[in-house]
Amino acid sequence: MIAASCSSASAIEQFRYPENKPGIYIGSSAGVPEPGIYMFNQVFTFQGNLAGPGVNSVLGGNTKVGAESTVDMQGFLFAPGWTFLGATYDAVLVQSFMMGSLGNSVQFGVPTPGIQASGVHNTFVVPGELSWKLGDSGFVVKTGLGIFTPDGTVTGLYGTGNVGSPYWTFEPELIVSYLKDGWNLSAAIYDELNTKNSVSQYTTGDILHADFTATKTIGKWTFGPVAYYYGQVTNDSCGVGCLYRTGTLANPQRFDIWAVGGLVGYDFGPAQLSVWATQEISAKASNPAAITATGADFSLVPQGMTVLATLSYRLWGPDKTTQPSMYHK
Repeated sequence: MIAASCSSASAIEQFRYPENKPGIYIGSSAGVPEPGIYMFNQVFTFQGNLAGPGVNSVLGGNTKVGAESTVDMQGFLFAPGWTFLGATYDAVLVQSFMMGSLGNSVQFGVPTPGIQASGVHNTFVVPGELSWKLGDSGFVVKTGLGIFTPDGTVTGLYGTGNVGSPYWTFEPELIVSYLKDGWNLSAAIYDELNTKNSVSQYTTGDILHADFTATKTIGKWTFGPVAYYYGQVTNDSCGVGCLYRTGTLANPQRFDIWAVGGLVGYDFGPAQLSVWATQEISAKASNPAAITATGADFSLVPQGMTVLATLSYRLWGPDKTTQPSMYHK
C-alpha cells in the first residue's frame, strides 16, 4: 500500500509529507498471489529531526526539532485470476488512520509550540495492476496506477491543517522483480503527480520514489537488506488566486533523501508477518528561488528512522489449501 504523514515536516506545501510513505513498497514484489481476496494490516512509526539549510536560517541552529508520525493502514488486495494481454490482473484498496507531530522548536530565538494532527488520510485506490512473468527466467514486471482521493480529514486556512489533503494524487508505478529459489530482488519506482490544492490553489511538485528489496526466504524465514530514495523532481507552483502569495519561498523546491536498512519476516501459515527498519542516511534540500529573492535558503526536510510491520492473510479463495502470499505496498 501506501501511507503518508502530515506532520513530519517535509519539503512540500505547508510542511506536508509525501502522500505515500517513503519505502512503502519495501518487501513487496511484481508478483501476484493465487486467486483470492487478501487483507493486510500495516503499522509504522517514524522518528526523526529536521534537516536542511533552514536549520540555521529558520530554526536558529536548533537541530533537535522532532518529527514523529504513527500510521495504521488497513488494505485489501483483490486477485480474481483474470489475465489481460498475457498479464495477471489485481486491484488494491487502502485506508489509513494516522497521528503525527512536529516537536517544539526555536525559530529566530523565539520558542515555537509543536504541531499535532490526527485523523483519516486520503483513501488509496489502485483500480488495476498488470503483472507479466517473463517465461521461466524468474523475472516479473508489473505496472499500474494508484490514486489518492481527497476524502481525508481536511482543516485549516490552506486545507493542510490535518492529515487529509484537498487534492488528488496520481501514482504511476513500475516494479521489476527477480523471484526464484527463494529470492526477492525488487525495484519499485513510482511517482506522485499532484493536482492543485482546491483550498489554497497551491500545487506541490512531482515526487519520485524508488524502493529496493533484496531478501532470501529459507524455510519460514525471510531476511535481507532494503533501501529507499525519494525526492522532489519538479518545482511547486503558486499562480493566480494562490493564498500563499510568496509562500513558495518558505518551501523547498527540490530535495533528495536516501535510507538503508533491513527486513525480517516469518510465515505462520495462516498469516505472514514482516518487519523492516530503515535509517535515512542523507537528506538534502534546496530552494534556488528563495536564495535569489532573499539571499537565504529556508528549506527543511525530516531525516530519521522508520519501523514498519505488515501482517497479511487470505480472507477468501477458491482453493482453501493455498497459503497466503505476502503482498503489501
